[in-house]
Amino acid sequence: MDYSNHLAIQEGETRHHRLLKEVSIVLVGKYTELSDSYASVIKALQHAALAVNHRLDLICIEAADLEPETIHTNPQRYHEAWKEVVGANSMIVPGGFDVRGTEGKILACNWARTKNIPFLGICLGLQCAVIEFSRKVLKWEDANSSELDDTTKHPVVIDMPEHNTGQMGGTMRLGKRKTLFKTNKSVLRKLYHNAEFVEERHRHRYEVNPAVVEELEENGMKFVGRSEDGERMEIMELEGHPFYVGVQYHPEYISRPMKPSPPYLGLLLASCNKLASYASRGFRSSPRMSFCEDSDEGDGDFEEVDKNDKAEATGQVDGDGHLPEKIGDAAA
Repeated sequence: MDYSNHLAIQEGETRHHRLLKEVSIVLVGKYTELSDSYASVIKALQHAALAVNHRLDLICIEAADLEPETIHTNPQRYHEAWKEVVGANSMIVPGGFDVRGTEGKILACNWARTKNIPFLGICLGLQCAVIEFSRKVLKWEDANSSELDDTTKHPVVIDMPEHNTGQMGGTMRLGKRKTLFKTNKSVLRKLYHNAEFVEERHRHRYEVNPAVVEELEENGMKFVGRSEDGERMEIMELEGHPFYVGVQYHPEYISRPMKPSPPYLGLLLASCNKLASYASRGFRSSPRMSFCEDSDEGDGDFEEVDKNDKAEATGQVDGDGHLPEKIGDAAA
């Protein structure tokens, strides 16, 4: 047994109950009635919430409840679901398979994008964000994934098997893969401490269609991280948005209590309005951003910066990690 990790978990649980400030995040999923379906996602959110000294208030929403059909079949569930979405500080749309609930996820992506709500899309969540953007911004009304609609004239997400082709069996892209950052002006790259590449775990069949990437990027949806051959879109950041990020991989798989996953940490920082302060420190933790605090003493954890750093933080993201008010501007 790894006793150091075990003690860290116990310490984190104790500290969680002592925290006074709360951050609400809505999880829009397809399997919310099964308690273990999003266990890794929930743990990663908890790790990141502890890092920013907030207690996590997680609201799980069944994606299908957000779809217009539900207003006729169960209007109470429909209105309750949208009430939770509207009231949350931020949103996460995790992975999944098949058609059910995907239109609800796409509607949730639209809300987060147009209302400037901090957003993290994982795997299918990234793909839904691309579909929503293609429909509403590029005006491709039938844009879809070939997994969900194989007759669409605008397949913005397509099957890109790594091994055997076919319906099932040996077609998934699995395990640890390398993602290369294509620009220095990426918030997620800064959260990964300016790494040239990251290695994260994958579990999917479908990818953003490389043929539509140029048009998506021209309209502000930037793919700042790609596979080694450049064909697979791994990390997306949206220009002009406080935090609208999608990743094709599953960063929650290697999140740890003492080392929260960078995409999840970014979401929690944005949810608590602390991302700009964190950026002004060069994306470095302050001494007070610890995992053994007895309280959540103020938001000074990210405000202990000198005046020069604060002035620089109002400009473009640069080699020192400074960030504009809306992080998407950094991806230009």
